[in-house]
Amino acid sequence: MNKTQSNMNKKKFLAWFWGLFLAGITCVVLIFWFITKGWIGYLPPLEELQNPKNRYASELFTSDMQSLGRYYRNENRIGVQYADLSPDLIHALVATEDARFYDHTGVDSKAVFRAVLKLGRAGGGSTLTQQLAKQLWSPRANNIFERALQKPIEWVIATKLERLYSKDEILLMYLNQFDFLYNAVGIKSAAHVYFNTTPADLTIEQAATLVGMCKNPSLYNPVRHPERATNRRNTVLSQMAKYDFITRQECDSLQALPLTLNYRSVDHKQGLAPYFRENLRKILTAKEPVESNYPEWNRQQYAIDRYQWDTNPLYGFCNKNRKPDGSYYDLYQDGLRIYTTIDSRMQRYAEEAVNEHMRDLQARFFREKRKKSYAPFSRDLSKDEIDGIMTRSMRQSDRYRALKRQGIKEDSIRRIFNTPVEMQVFTYDGLRDTTLSPLDSIRWNKYFLRCGFMSIDPHNGHVKAYVGGPDFAHFQYDMASVGRRQVGSTVKPYLYTLAVEEGMWPCHKTVNEPVTLIDGNGVEWTPRDGHDQNRGDTVTLQWGLQQSSNWISAYLMSLFTPDQLANLMHSFGIQGQIDPVVSLCLGPCEVSVQEMADAYTTFVNHGIRTEPLYVTRIEDNNGNIIASFTPLTHEVINELTAYKMITMLRAVVDHGTGVRLRFRYKINAPMGGKTGTTQNNSDGWFMGFTPSLVSGCWVGGEDRAVHFDSMAEGQGASMALPIYALYMQKIYADTELGYAPDEQFELPDWFDPNAGCK
Repeated sequence: MNKTQSNMNKKKFLAWFWGLFLAGITCVVLIFWFITKGWIGYLPPLEELQNPKNRYASELFTSDMQSLGRYYRNENRIGVQYADLSPDLIHALVATEDARFYDHTGVDSKAVFRAVLKLGRAGGGSTLTQQLAKQLWSPRANNIFERALQKPIEWVIATKLERLYSKDEILLMYLNQFDFLYNAVGIKSAAHVYFNTTPADLTIEQAATLVGMCKNPSLYNPVRHPERATNRRNTVLSQMAKYDFITRQECDSLQALPLTLNYRSVDHKQGLAPYFRENLRKILTAKEPVESNYPEWNRQQYAIDRYQWDTNPLYGFCNKNRKPDGSYYDLYQDGLRIYTTIDSRMQRYAEEAVNEHMRDLQARFFREKRKKSYAPFSRDLSKDEIDGIMTRSMRQSDRYRALKRQGIKEDSIRRIFNTPVEMQVFTYDGLRDTTLSPLDSIRWNKYFLRCGFMSIDPHNGHVKAYVGGPDFAHFQYDMASVGRRQVGSTVKPYLYTLAVEEGMWPCHKTVNEPVTLIDGNGVEWTPRDGHDQNRGDTVTLQWGLQQSSNWISAYLMSLFTPDQLANLMHSFGIQGQIDPVVSLCLGPCEVSVQEMADAYTTFVNHGIRTEPLYVTRIEDNNGNIIASFTPLTHEVINELTAYKMITMLRAVVDHGTGVRLRFRYKINAPMGGKTGTTQNNSDGWFMGFTPSLVSGCWVGGEDRAVHFDSMAEGQGASMALPIYALYMQKIYADTELGYAPDEQFELPDWFDPNAGCK
């Protein structure tokens, strides 16, 4: 080949080279221009870049500022502020993921060039800003070509983010967005889930472990792959030493440490106050009640819900209040900060008291029912009645409904329910592996007694403790505020209040003898009483209440109409149906623990009833207060009546049916209360109060037919009172709570409980 020909080929090659090079540059420029114009891919508008759609879980706090739990739909993400991040966390992230973070403007050209030359073996060249853009706006790519197209889009978004936000804000957004697995979305959730701490309190090695997950959280999962996670953590520590965030000596010492987790899974069924959290969730998200949506048999519930919607600003909060953009608040993704009235210490004491007593009570129940063919039901039930209960329970189960939806016939369903299968069943010592038929498992669950407990500050309505059952994971029906059961003798203080309001005094005397009343159908009714040995004695009203005498209650009922008592009970806050019958004086009406605790605040609070308050304020995810809540109060009785009732209810604890608080539990603090036991021991109640705290407790079976056969075990003083006693022992033992055992009731000097008899 001659020289001329060689020059021509060289020129032709250069022409093609530069032509292709310029064409490539032009294509790249055009691609980025098209991306900027939004003609290729999705480029979020300026408004969205300025306000990224961060979907944050809403978080609950106790009154003593402990995290109580979170509400979220898919992502358990809680935002934190930059000041709440450990400096070691920032140093670890920058050193490992983007060492030139503070020098580039969104795209690190040197890193990109290095990645191209080494074909990606030196890393992908993505900056933290690009990774943030990917988290916020890049959907999961289905193939390498989609991912290749996403890269330049992320570059454009990254440069825009760098112009809109400071470096600290970008780092904060990145850490708040990253998914660390196990429902730990964002650094705050991750710190809690893996180490039970906060982002500010992460140690260097803990920060390095979490930052190590940023490369690939599944690959470096410290729970499933501790060895890999440890190696990755040590790589992060080496990077921190390389860039002088820690010394080489510190690095060596930290790398020698074992990987130590304090892992706790995120499950709404676990943790403190699960019944309270679930009830509050339903309250916050409640919709305006529509009468036509309620069946005829449940119209009373419509009236209750309607009252709550109209008077309680917390009820249906998310469907009553709008955000600045006009949309309603979303509990699951708007990052609300909800400050509750629950005290974490008192809640823990209540749950401990429930667990201690219910475990012991359950053992006694098993002993009583052992080898009884009718167990766990009453000995008074026939086999047909028991079979009827079991059939109803089977048809109410999720398994039965699912089989019905599949079109399976009744006979086949029954065979399925009677076929033994391997399963786990609840015990107080943990789940137990066994083989039972589904029908037998239903019967097994019925053995377990249920309970409800609530503790309220009578002066401001703050609910301090709330327990809806013995174990939320297995018995989710809430017996604190949702379930309603017959109240028995705990209704008697309302009847005595009616008498006292009409001028009677604790010292008022009558004869202790049977009283016959005529019901609305003209039928005679004479209640039985356990104080036959005192028949014919002259006794006081105070004696009648402290001994829970049915004859004295019938005597007082004879002085008033059932309607008068029912109306007074409604004014005490009892919202459910109350049939105005003469037997109402013995408590056949069904009431919730919450309503009873609410009602008893009247006695302590000078005749003013204070409705329970769950939440004091709600903030948005920027810390702005969007709602504050104060309790509703109602004047029910006059102060003098309240003083008289306190006197008589204190006598119940000092000398009457509640006296075991004194001799068995050694609680000598000024205290009033009332026990309650319904027919056949189906329900055990205790209502107790101090000058600063009103608490109510119910214990019973899921079905009224599940109960103790013996009165000694089944009465309210045995079933419910011990929970209150154990709770108050713990309350008084914790002096930081401020509930002193020598606190006195506020009775004026001029008040004399015997004044009306002198």
